Amino acid sequence: MNAPPSSAAAPPGTLVPGRWFDGLSSQARPVLVGLQRTPKGPSLALHPLSQPGAAPTVFPWGEVGWPEAWSERRPQQRVVVDLRDQGSLEIDAVAQWHAALAEAGARPSLAERMQTRWPVLLGVTAVAVIGLTLFYRYGTPWAATELTRFVPLSWETSVASNVLTQMDKGTLKPSKLPQERQAALKARFDTLVQALPTQLQRYPGYAPTYTLSFRSGMGANAFALPGGTVVMTDGLAKAAEKKGLSDDALIGVLAHEIGHVANRHTTRMVVQQGVLQMGMGLALGDVSGIVSTGASVLTGLAYSRNHEREADCFAIAVMSHAKLPTAPMGKLLLAIAQDEDDEEKAARKKAATAAKEGASAPAEGSASTTAEPKSPEALGPVWSLLSSHPDTVERATELEQGHAMHCPKRG
Repeated sequence: MNAPPSSAAAPPGTLVPGRWFDGLSSQARPVLVGLQRTPKGPSLALHPLSQPGAAPTVFPWGEVGWPEAWSERRPQQRVVVDLRDQGSLEIDAVAQWHAALAEAGARPSLAERMQTRWPVLLGVTAVAVIGLTLFYRYGTPWAATELTRFVPLSWETSVASNVLTQMDKGTLKPSKLPQERQAALKARFDTLVQALPTQLQRYPGYAPTYTLSFRSGMGANAFALPGGTVVMTDGLAKAAEKKGLSDDALIGVLAHEIGHVANRHTTRMVVQQGVLQMGMGLALGDVSGIVSTGASVLTGLAYSRNHEREADCFAIAVMSHAKLPTAPMGKLLLAIAQDEDDEEKAARKKAATAAKEGASAPAEGSASTTAEPKSPEALGPVWSLLSSHPDTVERATELEQGHAMHCPKRG
């Protein structure tokens, strides 16, 4: 409940005729409306015509629901002022009302200027678009990076376990690599982990347990789950062997995936989605979808280009520290990317040929057996170094050279 309006007399100033519906009677009370300048904004004084000489009823600035204008060219025919618990006020002399408001020091709000002036609306819209773009491009990654510090490692390992279980029930199959081969690669992986430079630690105190697992069921691939689990497919090991590359190529890929874990890229993406949803919710007035993270989000996100390059820089630094070459890793990346492109082109050609041959209606009951080319998303997580990127050649070249301009220099 608002405090009752005061009855202190106020200088009349410019008076505008109006009708006051005080809420106590259905009959309007004719009044003269005076607007007086105050530090917070104009106050409104009602002088009842039925009681000549009576003290006016004064409404401070904050107790009045001031109407807004919607068009400069088409002003409203009648102004209705909300007096809250004291009813409402109707004014037909619209021009006099606005003149009295201006004389009393009232200035249109930003919302009102947007409603009446196209340049203001377009300017505010442009600022909002630029602000949201900057928030998305720079604000959310920064906020996600900082907030990730508070995400417990136990949450990461729990989510990673659930994701891997789901994948084992679907796309992934048990590895068919000989146990001796798996043991040899695990030994090199463990040696690499034990020798990780401390200066590469992005989050002090973050100490995941790195483990290497082998699976089949998808092509040449490797991916990292939050909390330290790295998965290598049989196809990746076979691709390196087919290209005549040493195990240094595979170790380089694993170093890259360790970089994703050490920099907590997956967790940062999940947090970033929450930050973005919260920011958009606050901007648009809807925060109902803020909490939508977890395993389902993990399987639907791809690493950003910045994350891939950050993992590349991590791999270059780790391999340099271990005195291992990165050139085999770059060659493997290029070779697999080329194989994927060739397979996609062949699949398209096959689909086009089948479409031409099937121009006539197929026999009843027949079904097309033409396989659509599978995207990396259809095959599983797209967190791998080997997922196609527009800058694959550039990245592979940097890996072959063992350095990149965007990587921080380390002593």
